[in-house]
Amino acid sequence: QVQLVESGGGLVQAGGSLRLSCAASGRTFSIYSMGWFRQAPGKEREFVGVIRWGDGSTYYADSVKGRFTISRDNARNTVYLQMSNLKPEDTAVYYCAAAQGYFGGDYSRYTNWGQGTQVTVSS
Repeated sequence: QVQLVESGGGLVQAGGSLRLSCAASGRTFSIYSMGWFRQAPGKEREFVGVIRWGDGSTYYADSVKGRFTISRDNARNTVYLQMSNLKPEDTAVYYCAAAQGYFGGDYSRYTNWGQGTQVTVSS
């Protein structure tokens, strides 16, 4: 089993930046990719981006491309989501998730999830 713990959420003004962290523990050797998703009140869970654990390849949703960056620290088993030029529409609970043998945006393919961290962007 893989356990994921997110941190770094908070309140920020529009145009500001925030960095989220996701620390993985347990059977981390089974992780193929780590994704970030978000869910705003009354909306479906939305794919944000993903990083392949082995080579660091990334893939982003169009809505965040150029503003958000995912990176990893293999030694710390931690993935980061650097968010810049934040907009009020980025307000959501952000989740990290781990997948085995999958690299993409389909949340149903992710088997382990963190508890989520709230990001609120004020206008």
